[in-house]
Amino acid sequence: MMRIMSTPPPGAVSVPVALRWSDMDAYAHVNNALFLRLMEDARIAALVRTLDLDNELNNTGALVARAEIDYLAPLAFRPQGVVVDVWAGRIGGASFELHYLIRDPEDLGDTVYARAATTMVWYDAKTGATRRATPQERSGLERMAGEPLALGRSARGAAGGAR
Repeated sequence: MMRIMSTPPPGAVSVPVALRWSDMDAYAHVNNALFLRLMEDARIAALVRTLDLDNELNNTGALVARAEIDYLAPLAFRPQGVVVDVWAGRIGGASFELHYLIRDPEDLGDTVYARAATTMVWYDAKTGATRRATPQERSGLERMAGEPLALGRSARGAAGGAR
């Protein structure tokens, strides 16, 4: 069962991500579309670190097949940036889910700005085709595994809110 979460599970990789002045929109908040960039920056850092893919990024990797974001609070520019916690939810043979909390650094506050998930598919850049996870990749994902987030209507229902 999925639950609403505001702290990362033990397997999560926490990645500090800088904000850019140009990330702001006309309302002086980080634009909603740029949350995908924050997730991408954290995802790449977490996967390189956890799966030891430094030398393989040009030959292999994972593509985003789906993204879902629940925006929880407006995020204004500040020099301290944010922390993005990344962990693996469902791990399949050729695809997997990553879950994200975009939040304040611990020394700055406790606001969670967004909860999100991406469905990822493994691919081979040489053939342009999807592929199965290697044992090394699966093992790395298992080290960063945690409970999936409840998002969207599931999250509102879990919190007892209106549907």
